[in-house]
Amino acid sequence: MNLVFAGNTKVFDGLLISLLSIIEVDKKPLTVYVLTMDLPELDKEYVSISQNDLDFIENELRKVNPASRLVRVDTRAVFERKLGACKNLVNRYTPYALLRLLLDEIDVIPDRVLYLDVDTVINKSIEELYQTNIENYEYAAVKDRYGRFFFNPRYCNTGVLLLNMKKIRETGLFQKVVTLLNQKKVFLSDQTGINKMATKKKILPRRFNEQKKVRKNTVIRHFSMQFRLLPKFHFVNVKPWRVDEVHNIYRCHDFDHILNRYLEIKKQRSNI
Repeated sequence: MNLVFAGNTKVFDGLLISLLSIIEVDKKPLTVYVLTMDLPELDKEYVSISQNDLDFIENELRKVNPASRLVRVDTRAVFERKLGACKNLVNRYTPYALLRLLLDEIDVIPDRVLYLDVDTVINKSIEELYQTNIENYEYAAVKDRYGRFFFNPRYCNTGVLLLNMKKIRETGLFQKVVTLLNQKKVFLSDQTGINKMATKKKILPRRFNEQKKVRKNTVIRHFSMQFRLLPKFHFVNVKPWRVDEVHNIYRCHDFDHILNRYLEIKKQRSNI
């Protein structure tokens, strides 16, 4: 099973939690590609996740299946070439969200990959999702909780993307999105770009990217931003590694076994 994540050194906690949740329910070998880069000229905190951090997480994966591995992909050179002058580098998300748009430029990426945001936690096996037939599609995704009302009935959330890289290279999907984002400011830049430029996408059931709360059939819970109307309109953006807030704000205890393991591993590492 081929997975892709992206981010800088700050994604360590989310990456660890997401992968711990996967190996809890899927014991097959994983190949996990982590796209990262240094970008200090934009923000001094934009430091790539280290090989040491990835080796630590890989060790946890190999306790379940010795054939699993993490592959660190430094995207700095291709990022400069393709997105160095992008008009969407500064917005509510970091530039690391754009790195998935470079997957077609990275030779080691196989034809089928499942991209996951680091704020996703797996509740049931993702095998069915991963094996979904997308031969004639560029990608498969779940409708966005809010975007399907505000933008387009088929507007998808891109925190979970089953990607047909062969088809994407044929149609030039990511190339088209990169061109769009280099030319003008776009709200929810890469997500909107992917939705706008796709020629054929497959809509998946909600259970593969649940953006509100865990239900009986939920496969992936995506802790994406939500808004609340009461007592007054406000945004809520609680991530899995903020364990107390997951409990107190979302009243979510569905992943306590994973979060407790995460906290235990973090404690052990700090004592090394």
